[in-house]
Amino acid sequence: MVGALSPSSRFLAKKMVDHLPLKDANVIVELGPGTGVFTHRIIEKMGKSTQLIVIELNDEFYISLKKQFQHLSNVHVFHRSAEDIPEILKELHFDTTDYVISSLPLAMFPKELARKILDTSKKVLQPQGKYIQFQYSLQSKNALKTVFSNVKLSFTILNIPPAFVYTCSI
Repeated sequence: MVGALSPSSRFLAKKMVDHLPLKDANVIVELGPGTGVFTHRIIEKMGKSTQLIVIELNDEFYISLKKQFQHLSNVHVFHRSAEDIPEILKELHFDTTDYVISSLPLAMFPKELARKILDTSKKVLQPQGKYIQFQYSLQSKNALKTVFSNVKLSFTILNIPPAFVYTCSI
């Protein structure tokens, strides 16, 4: 369930979210937040009325995230699978999201599961929305290119291990 040896660095968190105009977003979905490194950065950058949906499957991480963000009415932490994004959005009375920010270790998932998560993420994105994914290798690049028409790649060496950041659009 955990795809990293150590928590992501603040440098990777910046690379993942700082290029996005999160202040203007209505809804943001975060997949596999783990300890919440990116979650904190997203909250720092998003608007006051932006709704953040955090989806974590790991029991310990979920409990920790729930405690960390229980005081924020616009942060919704779910103990569910990334495949459940459409149902979770409906439960909160949303149809789409502006951004899906994913820390899921796609390269470690069975191909069918990774593809289902990518397809589901694309399905719930606004037309101008973006899917942002980090990975420690280029192994998921073809899967992302199969689902998204535009895939941009950046890299940060200031993370252990160094990481690739994909910014994808429909």
